[in-house]
Amino acid sequence: MIIMRILNISIIILYLPFFGNAQRISPEEYIAQYKDIAIREMQRMGIPASITLAQGLLETESGNSELVKKSNNHFGIKCKNTWTGPSVKHDDDLSGECFRAYSTPEESFRDHSNFLRSNARYAALFKLEITDYKGWAYGLKRAGYATNPYYPQTLIKNVEQYNLQQYTLQALNEMAGIDSAHIGIDSLTALSASKADSISAAKLASLTKIVMINNSRSVWAAQGITLLAVANANHIPLNKLLAFNEWVQDGVITCDQYVFLEPKSMTGPFDYYTIEPGETLHDVAQKTGMQLKYLLSYNNLTTNVVATPGTVLMLKPGLKVPVIQQEEPVPLLTHIVAPKETLYTIAKKYLVTVQQLKDWNKLNGDGLRIGQKLYIALQ
Repeated sequence: MIIMRILNISIIILYLPFFGNAQRISPEEYIAQYKDIAIREMQRMGIPASITLAQGLLETESGNSELVKKSNNHFGIKCKNTWTGPSVKHDDDLSGECFRAYSTPEESFRDHSNFLRSNARYAALFKLEITDYKGWAYGLKRAGYATNPYYPQTLIKNVEQYNLQQYTLQALNEMAGIDSAHIGIDSLTALSASKADSISAAKLASLTKIVMINNSRSVWAAQGITLLAVANANHIPLNKLLAFNEWVQDGVITCDQYVFLEPKSMTGPFDYYTIEPGETLHDVAQKTGMQLKYLLSYNNLTTNVVATPGTVLMLKPGLKVPVIQQEEPVPLLTHIVAPKETLYTIAKKYLVTVQQLKDWNKLNGDGLRIGQKLYIALQ
């Protein structure tokens, strides 16, 4: 019996290294698991995907550190005085230091992006080219991100050893029409669609110029500016700004529009509104300065309803459904604008005129955005 116990213990000891190794993941496995999140965060906030992954590899020991296993904290961000969320105790520079804890890895990656973007210490990083991973590595050290004197060299080694630059380039390739060299050119803006070397002073000034829409305060925000920039410029918590505008998550503004700084009204500024081509129900709510849930309620609609051009919506309760003389419906074809396409080339493709394209889509000028939807009336 004793011999059997000794034999069993010996077998367990023999295989302990095997079980330990089986639980660890390799750097390549870590990269494969989190590269897509890093790419999305680069597109959302302008931090190079290569740097995000290089930091994650270092801070988590390729996903095997005690801290990441108990907290989902991939970037070693400590609590500090501003953190009010979950936390864990972990030995670092001092014993039992407070580190931020997250429900999912995605939360950690998003908080890392927000942490860098909203902290003035790191503003200089966003003036660098997005592909300059060496500049970012040394810039993080200068800004005080880590105390390790070899922090930049380790990040650079990770980028080059595991070819992390490919994920920065992949993110850029997916962002057609955006200046790939200057994505984070100002501490208040990210992912600018401008072809200039900086956002114009007028665009930045508009972030704090109050415009009243249906008795609610709003500001004009240009395409390419982040919602975080709007929130910071007006000293509003980002989560409140999202709630005011009925957005599910933050990111980059994809088209010029008004952003509300307080709750919108329960009714519209007039009685009825006719949906225009390309508009969603949320677009109508933003345009009229009223809350989407009331717009849906007054018209007996649900959030998954697709808005049909020409539909008349009631913006106030108790109105009669308008009787509209129905015309013979015109079949519509949707065209998605591709790179290098112009109104002329699209008109030629469908055997229509440029003016017809402008009329059908209520276009004032000749400019088009890549990915923009155009409606073509079938003849």
